[in-house]
Formats: sequence, C-alpha cells, structure tokens
Amino acid sequence: MPVLVLALVTVLTGLLAAPPAHAAGYRYWSFWDLVDGRWTYATQGPALARPGDGDVQGFRFSVSEGSAQAATPRGPHAFEGICGETEPRPDTKRVALVIDPGVAADAPAGERPPGPRTACARVASDASSAEALAAVAKPLRYDTNALLCAIDGYPRTGCGEQVSGDSPTTAATAPEGARASEESGGGPSVGVYPAAAVILLLGAAAVWHLRRRR
Repeated sequence: MPVLVLALVTVLTGLLAAPPAHAAGYRYWSFWDLVDGRWTYATQGPALARPGDGDVQGFRFSVSEGSAQAATPRGPHAFEGICGETEPRPDTKRVALVIDPGVAADAPAGERPPGPRTACARVASDASSAEALAAVAKPLRYDTNALLCAIDGYPRTGCGEQVSGDSPTTAATAPEGARASEESGGGPSVGVYPAAAVILLLGAAAVWHLRRRR
C-alpha cells in the first residue's frame, strides 16, 4: 500500500475513534417544583410562579447544557421536615424551599459554594416564588433581564455565563432524575465532517493508484 494511502487510513482511524466534543454548558441557578416526591424542572420562572401553602420548591446552582441535564437540588425536601414547626396563619402561606449552591466543580473561579440548606418562607397568600425566596435568602442578585444570578450572595459575580464545552463538569454533575424536558439537536457530530473529507481523499488516492498501475 502506498505511503499516502497508509497515512490517510491512519488519520481516518484516529478521527473515527476520537470521542465527540462536549456541548457548551451554562452556569446558573435552576428552579424546581417537587411533584409527587420528585423534582420537576419548573415551567415558569420564580417571578411568575405562585406556589400554594404546603408546596416545596428548589433552587440548584450548577453547570448544565439545558433542563434535560440540569442537576436537581440535594438534601431533605419533605414539607413537614422544613415547615412542620411553622404554623399556618390567615392570609399567608408556607413555602418550603431547598437552596443548593452546588459543588466546587461548578463554582466560578475563586469561589467555594456554601452547603445546601432549607428554609420555610411564610409569605402573603398571593406571593410569588421569588418573593418567598427573598423572604429567607437575601441578598439576591438579578441581571437586567431579571435572570436570577445569586442567592444568599452566591456567587459574587457572573450570571448565566457560558462554560467551555471541553470542561468535564457538565457530565460529572448531571444527576439521575433530572427531568428531560428538552430534546437535543439532531445535527451531525463535529467529527463527521473531517472524517467525510478524509474518506473522499482516501477514495481519490486509491483511484490514482489503480490508474498508475495500469
């Protein structure tokens, strides 16, 4: 086999064996509802959601590509365990909140996440989830688009920034039980295009070689 063809076969083998590149993720606070004992990615933002008395909601800071890969809040999440000692009052409601700042691998550079905690927010009966969170977890920080950036002052900086697709933290922190509410794109892998180009070159080299032998 000519040296050129052998080299092309070697390159093609390496391309096909190479793992696909990780998609880029985002570092942000995700928002969850506890439904039948399982965390479900919220369909509304905390400023719009109106929980009822006895509801449990969670916030988790992590790096993820979307809601399908988002990490769920960790720790105790039973309403009685969080709000059992908070008695109901007229014209108010009790909302149990699970606040999980995530793991060190997902933290912005130079910051360490505090541990997960729970809180029982007693708020007006028409209060939003954002108002319930503000009652127990100040300071909060929002960006100009009303995206929740920090809870209890964490993190100090940044808001929904993109994280390099080469980082392994996305796969490492994706938990079991995260709701798959978004479908991934159906486009070809990044490695398909160079592999196809090499196949064409390999075919052209083989044809050239056969014609030369004739």
